[in-house]
Parts: sequence; C-alpha cells; structure tokens
Amino acid sequence: MPFGISGPEVVVILIIALLLLGPKKLPEVGRSVGRGMREFKGALTGDNRDDDKELEEESGAYRARG
Repeated sequence: MPFGISGPEVVVILIIALLLLGPKKLPEVGRSVGRGMREFKGALTGDNRDDDKELEEESGAYRARG
C-alpha cells in the first residue's frame, strides 16, 4: 500500500474517521478528498481540459473582435 500503510492500519484510520465525522458526513468528505486529489493530479500532469476550453473561447472571441 502507499506510504507504507498496511491493511489493518487503514481499517483503524477509517474507523477513527467514522467516529469523528459520523456516517452522514464521511461520504461528503471522501468525495471532497477525491476531487482534490484528482485536481492535484491533473495539475501535475498538465491534463486540465478546462484551461484548454477557456483558451479556445478567448482566442475565438479575440478573432471575432479583431
């Protein structure tokens, strides 16, 4: 597993998170962490489709004005 964490240690961490956050809040936190990790990975690899779309829109608007 990543960071040298074994299976039982992950289970203990999840149980503690469940006790601290509760069953209603835990899925929301998991989604937020997942989104953050996905955005971070995209920023590192340069795979950001939103930036490409914005650049295309800006260049298209510039050409229309020019």
